[in-house]
Amino acid sequence: MTRKTIPEPEYVLPGHSACPGCGGTLAIRYMLKALGPEVIIAVPACCWAIVPGYWPQCALRVPVHYNAFEATGAAIAGLRAGLDALGRKGVTVVGFAGDGGTVDIGLQALSHSAVRNVDAIYVMYDNEAYMNTGVQHSGETPIGAWTTTTPVPGATLRAREPKKDIIAILAAHQIPYAATVSVGFPEDFVKKVQKAQRVKGLKFIHALTPCPAGWRFDSSKTIQVAKLAVDCGLFPLYEVENGRWIISRKTIHHTLDAYLKVQGRYGRTPPEIVQLIQQQIDAHWQRLLALEAFTAAGAPGSAPAPTPPPSGAAVDSRLAQDAAP
Repeated sequence: MTRKTIPEPEYVLPGHSACPGCGGTLAIRYMLKALGPEVIIAVPACCWAIVPGYWPQCALRVPVHYNAFEATGAAIAGLRAGLDALGRKGVTVVGFAGDGGTVDIGLQALSHSAVRNVDAIYVMYDNEAYMNTGVQHSGETPIGAWTTTTPVPGATLRAREPKKDIIAILAAHQIPYAATVSVGFPEDFVKKVQKAQRVKGLKFIHALTPCPAGWRFDSSKTIQVAKLAVDCGLFPLYEVENGRWIISRKTIHHTLDAYLKVQGRYGRTPPEIVQLIQQQIDAHWQRLLALEAFTAAGAPGSAPAPTPPPSGAAVDSRLAQDAAP
């Protein structure tokens, strides 16, 4: 008998307005399956601000709080404080935002919640551009990708900057848990989100969510593309747990060329750009392997895991005690 590893209940209902093959829809579906019904989600301006439908209809079976583009980090802090004041300790607060609204526009608020170690989960669904407003370049657009603001087939105006390493940025805040996931590997996705739910403090999940419209591939190939991104080494699966870096999947099964050819956004990619992408993959892998070895528990010369900072509520309480006469 096959063992079921993904919970059966569905919290994303039929009738939403997502594009066929939308990776972001798979991400929120897996996320809610992992977390269960006692959840409230903060969503900024992004595809998922409109996908659930227009009020009074909603395709999600959990409460949704809509906030400004830059404010998801602040929204989850406010929701957590309000629920704590009401004694609703069993409700999981989740920020669900796109890559532009996280690594660019929303980075300041996210950093603040990370510093305060707000007890919430932040999930960034990464479709590697500002898709809701017309496929513009974001801080997570990879080298060589076409967008409407990096439009030409030649080498000069293609995206030349690497993706922002948002996991490293959050790990530098010493949050207790961060991880990468891909919709191509749902068991790994659910397992990591469930682990995040059990951890106290701010947790960050970087979810790769291919976009058929923006990446220019057939909507039936979303899972194939999501798997190829991982298995060519371009989007490694790993965790950072209390300062320890752990790679979840090390075997590379496919070449970079297999990943690039299935997407129109890499059409007519010059050889020098392909070489640049491969160099980035190799350098990132070497860094991950070095971090895993350096932070391995009990290894000679390993760095001790940092103590997670106290939550914002604990800091406020301590300051109040210090100020008391």
